[in-house]
Amino acid sequence: MSTTLSQAKIAFVGAGSMSEAIIRGLIQTKVANPQHIYVMNRSDQDRLAFLRSEYGLQATSDPATKEAYLRQADVVVLCMKPKDVVTAFEDLKPLLNENQLLVSVIAGLSIAKMEVLLESKMPITRTMPNTSSTIGLGATGMSFSANVNDTFKQLATQMFEAVGIVSIVEEEKLEILTGVSGSGPAYVYYFMEAMIKAGIEGGLTEEDSRQLTLQTVLGAAHMVQHTQEDPAELRRKVTSPNGATQASIEALDHYQFTEAITKAVFRSAERAKEMGEQIAAPSPVSKTS
Repeated sequence: MSTTLSQAKIAFVGAGSMSEAIIRGLIQTKVANPQHIYVMNRSDQDRLAFLRSEYGLQATSDPATKEAYLRQADVVVLCMKPKDVVTAFEDLKPLLNENQLLVSVIAGLSIAKMEVLLESKMPITRTMPNTSSTIGLGATGMSFSANVNDTFKQLATQMFEAVGIVSIVEEEKLEILTGVSGSGPAYVYYFMEAMIKAGIEGGLTEEDSRQLTLQTVLGAAHMVQHTQEDPAELRRKVTSPNGATQASIEALDHYQFTEAITKAVFRSAERAKEMGEQIAAPSPVSKTS
């Protein structure tokens, strides 16, 4: 087993945008060697050709080559869609071993269910990155199975620090983390859509309304980061008594803004859990049929 990411052989099962985000981060931050990164999918040759030329890595959909990549990998990263999990795990089962680290980027799929599907107690890291990982500003939640040693914990953490920040949490907290940071960018985009629309309805050009909204959100996020102050305190500082901002906050309160966001976070968490539960282990009958 290689003890550093620069030496580790990393195999990505699935070649979509999240795989690419992690790969880009690993290569740009120079924490991994492109020659030690393997990417595989079922059939999309154009996608594999693009990843090869863009990042100088190894990529294939050939079954024998995929098998070789998986057997020699130190870290195997699962980036397939939930609907493909059962089939993919059946294929992976004979190729993986307990000296490898399995990293899952599959929403809602528990460590216990992965162990059942693989019929293995191999070390597993379950992660929940978000889409901002594609520009290196991701937020990733991470949980470890009991068999993940300190070296593997460090490898997994380093991998996702290459695309943003990492929060290590107990596994049962990953669903609520999905509600906050996994789905979170969408709430911010939705809020921005509404601000842009209101600006246009009030007479601004679409371009002005868009640029002002973008800079406002960017500035507010940087303000929290730069001052390290609580958002509630920063809000109080810009809310003069009986002023325009107070009137607007009261309008948001009238429409239960806080309650709506809270419900959105909890519904996202609930749905992530439902999605994981819908991934069924194959029944004994289906194996023999």
